[in-house]
Formats: sequence, structure tokens, C-alpha cells
Amino acid sequence: MAESNRKAAEVQAAMAVAKRFPRDQNIAYRNIIESCKRKTLAEKATYAYPRGGGLVIGPSIRLAEVLAQNWGNMDFGLIELDRTDGESSVMAYCWDLETNVKRTIVFQVRHVRDTKQGSKKLTDERDIYELVANMGARRMRACILNVIPGDIVEEALAQCNKTLSSGVEPIRDRARKMCNAFHLIGVDVPMIEAYLGHKLENIIEDELNNLRSIYTSIKDSHAKREDYFTLTSRKPEQSTPADDDNVLFDEPEEKPKPKKKAKVKADPTTEHADLVAKFVEVIQGNEEAVEAYCIESGWFEAGAGWAELSDKHLRAVLSQPEAFLSSIK
Repeated sequence: MAESNRKAAEVQAAMAVAKRFPRDQNIAYRNIIESCKRKTLAEKATYAYPRGGGLVIGPSIRLAEVLAQNWGNMDFGLIELDRTDGESSVMAYCWDLETNVKRTIVFQVRHVRDTKQGSKKLTDERDIYELVANMGARRMRACILNVIPGDIVEEALAQCNKTLSSGVEPIRDRARKMCNAFHLIGVDVPMIEAYLGHKLENIIEDELNNLRSIYTSIKDSHAKREDYFTLTSRKPEQSTPADDDNVLFDEPEEKPKPKKKAKVKADPTTEHADLVAKFVEVIQGNEEAVEAYCIESGWFEAGAGWAELSDKHLRAVLSQPEAFLSSIK
């Protein structure tokens, strides 16, 4: 009873403050637009998923949170109502304290994670928390978007697209960086080109923005690669002469003869993806110099992504990262 009374008092106090200091919609709108001018937010502002042979694109949970924060006098979040028999009852909500408009969604979350080996029951508290938070993010986004005026949401999305399209960096360079990001989640250039229906060099701004939304959806576990791309298998990795092991980080006295591009083993494995992720961390800030060195040394061909490097070369760099970076400077 005491806890119930305390919460009731908190709600009454919050509503009283909201009534006393109402939002200025003009200021709130300007704050939202200014936030959407940040490139880091604009890159994560949309999600995409396939439906009925088409692509549905909408505001992500990150954009929804920014909208609610800047709109003001809003209360939103997730509450775990009950937990019994390996299942949580959760409520997602958004409440405009000023107008008393509220949207709630109550749903059930089974403490089970689907894997390739079958369903796995979760018992660790952290795993359960992450599962509930992930499942609840979509419901909380829906609640926020049902309370925030629709025209404000549309203006925010338009500004995010404008922010992404008005960058000074050439579109081909931005597309190449996007491909490198996709490589880390097992999507290669041929798969992206098959989805687009044309070569990557002919990509336009709208297509690049759609790809960015798809990447966000896959990375946030809102969708799977198979929902957008046709997975292709790759040929086994070809062996290279053993002599190369001793000169991986030495500058060649003569320009080496072009070597055949090393192929990654069939559909990217977890091990290969981990190696690529560690490699990307090591070379941060030196991407252009590393790419030039790899092409000159015949590790891969121009235009390829980091995932095209062989496991042999990745392990060699990771075993001596400082020596490798020193040799290319």
C-alpha cells in the first residue's frame, strides 16, 4: 500500500509540473530538427523490413527516443509486471503528462532464445534482461510514435534523410564503407548488388539510405539477412606459397606479381567474422594505408572489403599488429 501511494504521488507531481511548465511546440520542433542534423543519429534513424514483396521503412527506436526526449513532458519505458514459469509479462508505455494521452502495450516474453541448434532456455539474469529489452524496444517505439504527432515524425525522418544525403563525402566512398559494415555481418558485395539489381557503382542516395536502414535492422536483431539477401556460398580458401610467411610486413623491393584473390571459406563462419572484427579494430584510423598495402601485396583486389582477406593474413596481422602498422607508415 505504501509503495502504491508513493507511485501515485510521483505521477500526480509529474502531471502538476507538466501543467505548470507546458511545452513550447516551436522550441520542441526546432530541437528535434537540430538533433536530426547529427549524422550519428541520422545513420540509425530508420529501420527496414520486407513485407508483401516490398520494403517497409520507418523510424527506429533511437529516433523515437530522441523525439520523446525533445518533445518534453513525456514518460515512456518498459515495466516487467510479472515473471512466472519461464515467462515475463511486460508493459511498454508512453504517456504525455501534459495532455494525459497514454498508449500501453502488454505482451509476453518467453525466456527462450532460438538458435541454429534449436531453442535454448535462458536462466541467466542478464540474458533474460537483454531478451526482454530487445523484445520490448519495438513495442515502446510503437507507443511513442502513437503519442508524438505524425507530422513531427515525418519532418524528423525527412531531415535525417537530408543529413545523410548532404554529406561532402562522395557517394561511392560512403557505399564502400557501408559494404565493409555489411561484410562484418556476412553480407558481401555480390549479395548487395543482387538486391539492388545493378552494380554498386551505380547506387543512388535513396538506395544507400535504404541499405543503411536494412543494416540497422539486421544489427539490432529486428530482421535476418535472409529477409533481404540471397545467401551465396564461396569457394574454399586457396593456399599461398609458404615463403610469404616471412615477409608479410616487409616492404617489397620490387612490385610483386599479382596473386590470385584469396577466397573465404563457405558462407562466413563465426571464426572468420571474429577475425575480421578484430582486424578492423586494429587498423582504425589507418584504413586507406592498409587498403593500399593489401592491394599492392596482392592480398585482395581493388574494391574488395576486409572480409575478402584470408584467415592466414588476418591471423598474421593480429599476431603482430604494431609491427604491421609500423611497416605501412
